[in-house]
Amino acid sequence: MLTKEQVEHVALLARLELSDEEKEKYATQLSAILEYAEALNKVDTENVPPTAHVLPLKNVFREDRVCAHLANEKALANAPDREGNYFRVPRIL
Repeated sequence: MLTKEQVEHVALLARLELSDEEKEKYATQLSAILEYAEALNKVDTENVPPTAHVLPLKNVFREDRVCAHLANEKALANAPDREGNYFRVPRIL
């Protein structure tokens, strides 16, 4: 089980102020989490290849191709503000 001092150290690193009651509570909770992680370390993974994702992923990009686009008037039809053929937005400096 984690000690109160270890919880205080973690709280210091996280810049948290904890009451004595919270330190006791978190010592118990963090200890339970670490026990669970230790149980996972005991699982036999000898024949399990390392993986970053459980499903096979592949590149889902589509081929670029030129096609018809919206006309300026249709694209700007619902614009809250416009200037000529452009959307008008607040200036950000």
